[in-house]
Amino acid sequence: MQLVFDFPVTPRYSFDNFVVCSGNRTAFEFARRLTSPLAGESVLYVYGPPGSGKSHLLNAVGRELSPGEEELSSLSCGAIPASAASGSVEGLSPLLERLQGAPLLLVDDIDLLPHSRLLREGVWHLFNECYQSGRRIVVTGAVPPRELVSVDEHLISRLLWGLVARVDVSDDDSRRLILKKLAEDRQIVLPDDVIDYLLLHTRRDVYSLIDAFGMLVRQALASGRKISIRLARESLLPGKSVAIT
Repeated sequence: MQLVFDFPVTPRYSFDNFVVCSGNRTAFEFARRLTSPLAGESVLYVYGPPGSGKSHLLNAVGRELSPGEEELSSLSCGAIPASAASGSVEGLSPLLERLQGAPLLLVDDIDLLPHSRLLREGVWHLFNECYQSGRRIVVTGAVPPRELVSVDEHLISRLLWGLVARVDVSDDDSRRLILKKLAEDRQIVLPDDVIDYLLLHTRRDVYSLIDAFGMLVRQALASGRKISIRLARESLLPGKSVAIT
């Protein structure tokens, strides 16, 4: 039984298209530092709420350090079924053995690791082996290292030895930068008043903003119209929150 699902690093997530703002600048600089051949640190832990860019930075580090890897794997702790948490260590072996030979270790959403002694031990041994061999390690989570409840204490200590940075894009200036970057990357004109409208009539999390932006773009393309306040009203409906399903 495979307890940890692997996923390929996403090429579209790079340092070049990461939106740097006051709430994530430290994490961005730490991630760039980790990719330098002269970096003295080998471990980076990035934490923050969903949609704040943690996985983006994790993917960017992976792509920067192993640009030739088509299927650079990572541990996605959020994809482990709760029903599988009581499985045996042997169930982890195929995936862990493959990751043991990987050029670096990427662990996403470690706070979602199920409460299981066997899982904790398996992840700790994998982390320790990579650490001792000098490979780069990037871990993301929703909370600071000391608040991780389902992680081996030795692993928490190692995370605290490395680089630790919080990401936060909960302010409107950061959200505006993200929307402007999305429009720029797609070569779409997104007026400032439309951005303000999205911020007022969409739920405040980044995922909802991105989803609302996508709906607006699709409506503009389908109708052959420019993006405007009027089109935004028609697309999103006044007062209606938009969320990703």
